[in-house]
Order: sequence, then C-alpha cells, then structure tokens
Amino acid sequence: MAKAPENTPTRLIYGFHAVSAKLRHAPDSVLEIFLTADRKDARVRKFLAQAESAGVRITQSEGDKLDALVGTRRHQGVVAKVDATRREIKLADVLDSLDENALILVLDGVQDPHNLGACLRVADAAGAHAVVAPKDRAVGLNATAVKVASGAADTVPYITVTNLARALREMQDAGVWVVGAAGEAEKTLYGVDQKVPVAWVLGAEGDGLRRLTRETCDELARIPMHGSVESLNVSVASGICLFEARRQRGS
Repeated sequence: MAKAPENTPTRLIYGFHAVSAKLRHAPDSVLEIFLTADRKDARVRKFLAQAESAGVRITQSEGDKLDALVGTRRHQGVVAKVDATRREIKLADVLDSLDENALILVLDGVQDPHNLGACLRVADAAGAHAVVAPKDRAVGLNATAVKVASGAADTVPYITVTNLARALREMQDAGVWVVGAAGEAEKTLYGVDQKVPVAWVLGAEGDGLRRLTRETCDELARIPMHGSVESLNVSVASGICLFEARRQRGS
C-alpha cells in the first residue's frame, strides 16, 4: 500500500475515469480507495484488479458515507484519497483505461477560468473521459476554475499538453476521430458520426481554433445557428457537441 510522508497534503478524487487514470499514471500517489460494497459488475472487477495490482488499500463503504465524504452523489461508488502534490495525468493513461469509445473535449487556448470550470462541468455531465488543453496560452486549472467546476475537476481528468497538435495526432494514432468546431464549416455536428471514438476541439473565446489546430483536425463541423448571434459561449458549445455524441450512442 502506498503511504504518504507525514504532513503530506491529500485530496479526494472520485469517479471511475478519474481514479482509474490516476492508478495508471501515478499509482504510488493513490493512498486509499473507498468503494461501495453493492457494486459487483465487470467494470468494478476490472477496477479492483487494477487497484490490487498497484498495491492500493481498498476500504468498503456505504454509498451515503461516500456522499458525505465528497459532498455529492456523483462519485459512481468509488472515491480515492491521493497525494495532493501530484496531479499530472497523461493522455495515454486515459486512452488506455477506456472500456468504451472515447469521448474527449479539447480546449484550444481558453483564457477565462469561469469558462474552463463550466466546460469541466459539461464534460462531467456528458460523461466525457478527459478534457485536454495546452499548458501555454490557456488559463490552467486555478482556484476559480475548480470552484466553478463544482467538483468536476476531480471527476474528469484534466490533461495539459505542451504541444496540442501533437496531442491531437496521438489521439488519431489511437483511433480517435478529431473534430474541430468551426462556424464556417459546411458540415453540421449532426452529420458527424460520433458513435466512433471522438475528440471535439473547441477554440478560445472570440478567436476560435488556431491555424495548426484546425489543420490537424480530421474534419470541421459547425453548430447550426438559427438566431441573430454568430457564436456561443465555449461551455455551451461544448455541451451541444458532447451531448450529440451521447445521443448518437444511445446513452
């Protein structure tokens, strides 16, 4: 079992995606896992094998106790205590941990922490497996973004990359279809097959996708606009794109 040095700050993360990704990338940072006893499905068995392989202690708990522990019922029956000084998760770790077709949100240079927090909430609600953003020219997961995310910063892996175009190509190599949201695109999002593994790429407020990001995408698609405004807030647009994927997948 992993042990943190005395006085090491810890935090709680929850949800299968977040905890599985942490187990893959930094298993020694996972100090303890709390799991509801009523989950016996194949997903839990696979998760337990992963945790046991990493030598992490598993503590059985009741669902209402987990509710109180993290202040929400959206924990999916799994909560982990982790070393708060180690937060980094890599894209490959998330892609390798998936047992369904990927659904990823990529943010190309979002500068407003409120928008980032709202995007994380949307990603959590849609069941996205990760939010990916560049380390530079983006706001980063600061205190404001975490607060606005209302817990989603701990349920959705937030991955920062040094080279966004390279990260998109990594997704493509893993079989993920990369779609850029662009208002001038001929195809609408309803014409994009999202039953396959998909990553939606949305640009910064006002500027949209950067040239290299746009050129790296497999295709571009737009959200049909029927009113007088020309664009939507990035978190609203993210929700439309991600939930269309869920609609097509029947979930």
